[in-house]
Amino acid sequence: MFSRTNFSTETGLIKACLKGDRSAQRHLYDCYSGKFLAICIRYLKDREHAEDVMIEGFMKIFEKLPQFQAKGSFEGWMKRIIVTQALMTLRSHRHLMMEVNTEDEAMYADQHYELSHLETADLMDMVESLPVGYRTVFNLYAIEGYSHQEIAELLGITESTSKSQLNRARNSLKDKIATQQLKERRING
Repeated sequence: MFSRTNFSTETGLIKACLKGDRSAQRHLYDCYSGKFLAICIRYLKDREHAEDVMIEGFMKIFEKLPQFQAKGSFEGWMKRIIVTQALMTLRSHRHLMMEVNTEDEAMYADQHYELSHLETADLMDMVESLPVGYRTVFNLYAIEGYSHQEIAELLGITESTSKSQLNRARNSLKDKIATQQLKERRING
């Protein structure tokens, strides 16, 4: 990933960025912008808005780079900044609506779903179609690996609300998968 001779290692790239080397900063951006844009799109849907958030995230990365202590992965550290930037954007635009789940989980307990015919792209489309609150918590928990406590802190909600949103997201995805499978059975006779 760090192919240029000046940036043959992650440490060398970080040092060059800290010195304000524009070509190093550009190289870092080129290496990670695609991956980080995909993360922003998962939270914000609108590509142009996601691009703006990604760029703001990179600005934060460069601003906070002196704080990176190399105690974990550099990519993970940057990813956390990008996710936080996306969440801050959601919160500031008040599009993040959280609902408390009062439904009985038992109605979903006996349903079984086969994922063998479901493509990753189809599943990601289903996740993208979830309401913002469900999608945000699902992404943070299932894809990014945050705990409910961390999600609660990031979003300014309670842990129980985080758990409820995840439960609703899962149940909604189960319904969408069941509907997709029913359509496939009808088509395939």
